[in-house]
Amino acid sequence: MNSFSHIPNLTLGTRGSDLALVQATMTEKLLADAYPGLSVRREIIRTTGDRRTDVSLSEVAKAEGTFDKGVFIKELEEALDRGDIDVAVHSLKDMPTVQEDRFTVAAVLERAAIRDVLVSRKPGGLASLPENGRVGTSSARRAKQIQWLRPDLTVVDLRGNVPTRLRKVASERLYDGILLAEAGLLRLGFLPKSPLLPNSETIIGIPGLHAVRLPEEEFYPAAGQGAIALEIRSGDTPSRIFCEGINHAETMIRISAEREFLRLLDGGCHTPVGVFSKLEDGQLTLKARVFPEEGGEPKSGEITGPADSAIHLAGQLFNNLS
Repeated sequence: MNSFSHIPNLTLGTRGSDLALVQATMTEKLLADAYPGLSVRREIIRTTGDRRTDVSLSEVAKAEGTFDKGVFIKELEEALDRGDIDVAVHSLKDMPTVQEDRFTVAAVLERAAIRDVLVSRKPGGLASLPENGRVGTSSARRAKQIQWLRPDLTVVDLRGNVPTRLRKVASERLYDGILLAEAGLLRLGFLPKSPLLPNSETIIGIPGLHAVRLPEEEFYPAAGQGAIALEIRSGDTPSRIFCEGINHAETMIRISAEREFLRLLDGGCHTPVGVFSKLEDGQLTLKARVFPEEGGEPKSGEITGPADSAIHLAGQLFNNLS
């Protein structure tokens, strides 16, 4: 535990969604525990992705001239640039694969569950969706995988925060099911940490909605899914020190490998790719599934090696799939 006689203020920037605010609260608690007396202020910033919920994310990016997944971080990085905030709190999977040099991810919090969850009005998961049914998601990765597993299904664009999306599938017949990240459902209290019954769960607080956590070995998650990233200005040493004091080392190793694979692939929101990792007994296993943009069967692969060679392993996996 660290304490200082003269501690500067630290201003955190966050989006205003329910999930973003929970993630900001988690960050503030960790900072308070690590640095007693540290004054932390919260700045809520509305991003391009929050303002434009009328069209798909790809259309938002095109209209705003924002590439990759920058629609959810652009205004936060502008606030960092101006010095309005010291730390931007992000869902890591929303961040572009390659950052501009003036920014860096100084720390990540301990990762939550990485799986995707299928939420529907009928129990039974993927098999229970009606033939030619409609599944809501704004993710190219989820869309490709669900249609690969069930070619008869139609993917319908789905926007809004987590509670909004859940209300849509509960009340609108446009969707037979929707796909969401397990981490967000856990952090918002819509699911317990572990399933009470296998393949038979309901969404807490919204009657009539059923959930199935899709095994990551079958339905590959996004790089960085379930992780919270703390982004700072690259030259801001005080903020770096504070963030590094709450960094979760194992999560940092895993997400570094996943994001390096994505960087080598030059994959962002235009390349549907699932990638995830496991770290056990000093050994890192990295797995990926890449869907060709022109269509067809995906390429899949995996590699295992020493955890301290995470970046090298990502390169090997990329070469194996090339």
